[in-house]
Amino acid sequence: MSKSLLIISRQAPWSGPSAREALDIALAGGAFDLPIGMLFLDDGVFQLSGAQQSARLQQKDLSANLQALPMFGVEALYVSQRCLAERGLQAPSSNLAVAPLNDAELSTLIDRYDQVITL
Repeated sequence: MSKSLLIISRQAPWSGPSAREALDIALAGGAFDLPIGMLFLDDGVFQLSGAQQSARLQQKDLSANLQALPMFGVEALYVSQRCLAERGLQAPSSNLAVAPLNDAELSTLIDRYDQVITL
């Protein structure tokens, strides 16, 4: 039986390669039918903002990778309500079905997974 994997993405899409690497791991694992969840924390919540202007920072846009997650079987997507509020964001503006969780729910979520990777 496959072990479940939770990928915690904590970096903004423009702050370096970590956000892209987290998405690449999720997509690769999904291609192999691993049970994968993805949690957006801290500045990682900015990945869910629909108005990315990555070209201005000479970065690649991650929105196509995000939209591909469900096609690869990665449908368990979560975001921290507290992190959204701390950054002045109301809710994810992407078209993804992302479940907002409070801090107690985050702890329960992390405990449900066999392995956790934080990027």
